[in-house]
Amino acid sequence: MSLGAVRLKIIDLTHGDQPMTSDDGDTVLVFNGEIYNNAELRCELERAGHRFRSRCDTETVLRAFLEWDLDAFARMRGMFAVGLWTESRRRLVLVRDRLGIKPLYYARRGTDLYFGSELKTILLHPEIDRRMSSAGLDHYLSLNYVPGPHTLVEGIDKLAPGHWLEWQDGEVRSRAYWRLQFRPDPRIDLEAAKDELDRLLRVAIREHMVSDVPLGVWSSGGLDSSTILHFAAEAAPGRLKTFSVSFAGRRFDESAYFREVARFYQTDHHEFDLNPEVDLRSAIEEFGYYSDEPSADAGAVPVWFLSKMCRREVTVALSGDGADELFGGYNTYLADRYARAFRRLPHGVRRLAARLADFLPATDEKIGIDYKITRFLNGSLLDPVQAHLFWNGTFANGEKRRLRAGFDGCGPDALEQLQFPGRGVGYLNQFMWLDQLYYLPDDILYKCDRMSMAHSLEVRPPFLDHRLVEFAATLPERFKIRGGRLKFVLRELMKDRLPRAVLTRRKEGFDMPAHHWLRTVLRPLLVETLSERNVRESGVFSWEAVNGAVRAHLDRRANLGYHLWGLLILFLWMRRWGIEPPSPAEGLREIPDTAFVTS
Repeated sequence: MSLGAVRLKIIDLTHGDQPMTSDDGDTVLVFNGEIYNNAELRCELERAGHRFRSRCDTETVLRAFLEWDLDAFARMRGMFAVGLWTESRRRLVLVRDRLGIKPLYYARRGTDLYFGSELKTILLHPEIDRRMSSAGLDHYLSLNYVPGPHTLVEGIDKLAPGHWLEWQDGEVRSRAYWRLQFRPDPRIDLEAAKDELDRLLRVAIREHMVSDVPLGVWSSGGLDSSTILHFAAEAAPGRLKTFSVSFAGRRFDESAYFREVARFYQTDHHEFDLNPEVDLRSAIEEFGYYSDEPSADAGAVPVWFLSKMCRREVTVALSGDGADELFGGYNTYLADRYARAFRRLPHGVRRLAARLADFLPATDEKIGIDYKITRFLNGSLLDPVQAHLFWNGTFANGEKRRLRAGFDGCGPDALEQLQFPGRGVGYLNQFMWLDQLYYLPDDILYKCDRMSMAHSLEVRPPFLDHRLVEFAATLPERFKIRGGRLKFVLRELMKDRLPRAVLTRRKEGFDMPAHHWLRTVLRPLLVETLSERNVRESGVFSWEAVNGAVRAHLDRRANLGYHLWGLLILFLWMRRWGIEPPSPAEGLREIPDTAFVTS
């Protein structure tokens, strides 16, 4: 058995970066993350007779496990991935935080088990094959990310959020210590909901701000980050530092909003201009290493540069991640609602409308209306669940088949294996539940963790305090989306606190102008990476299909920037790690019941 750990030095660690051992040397712990109720747990453990050798939360996790064993994890509030080895029992325990803020990968080879908080940790072991997973690839092409427990490497899985895994003498079992339950309470009135949300935000943000090193706030000028800043400013003893990214050439420039917020709260504000003169190519080429398994979310680019700028000033930053999924902040939820009404039209009428939309002229992000209309109409032809996933994803089933022409082993559509809980909780609530199961941990949090940790920056998302998550799950969907107003209850809570412009601005998201940049500044990288030689040598894709997509986009016959972005990142990752094609005999694996939240 071998354990190793390297972590940021957020507080003074008596034991440095080495794994921590129990007093008798029998139990060893490796730990990645933060425990926000560290002081509370230490007091309880000291009353139980434990004597601490350090001030770090690593020791708190170890002693909590020694005292309560597997029941310890439900007592912890924080973001964490943990490995614990007990020599006398030949027992390994792995555990991941409730929402999947911190990653944890594992692979089984016979009776052996390999694990790490980064996929590359496992890939570097000589006994691990670097063969692409057919199921993982199918998910990636459809969704832009790989939902757990899959990864893009055959035989390597993710431990599900809110779960522990135990290995003992070659036998493995896994269980959930926390499950998200959507139980909307129709008796809750708006004022009571606002009061409880206010209380929970104050508590969570105060806990997340505990740090012995400089701390800042990521600010986009939107509702979520401005809410975090508002409560952080109330709790901070001095002037806060804020950090933002602006986009040159983008139609909806956010700079006016985050500058107004910075003035309103008198922060020490830092801004990075993400313009075409920035060395985008070098940054994107590094994604192949730092992304572990790639994500096709182009929003990784601004997060990369934001983290790089932020780390020059602070070691810890607060983000607004999670509020969209909890309180209904995505335009896709409106699309879900509109499509429900649109499906009352005959299928033939909807199909004709989708075909006519194909003749709209291709534009870049400065307009992009053609892409949105076409996407919506094509989604309306699918069932509601598939449509919701399609609107956030890229390649449809027919496109995937053409892209992987000649590959025998793709199996049935991987999306059909996604579990879909939450029926009976409200039409829109069920999509928010779906996003919290998959999109949040495997895209949003994944992107934030990899890009920030590449620059040794720790990012904490207060909205994902599990008490806030559980509270949001009790809210009827009319408190989340009312008419065309997204995040209704949060907006009502903050309407007399934040600048009016923040509350009334339109939702645009934290993304890069992929269509435009792949036609201009990133065109050489695109063409070189998706060359005929690279595509054919991959053994996975049809050169004719890939080349057709590249030419159609570059010639403005179609907007395929998001599709091509995913392929670009995938090929850079495959080249960096020498990933081999999927085994022709590999089918789609059954998803373990223990890996998912069920009602």
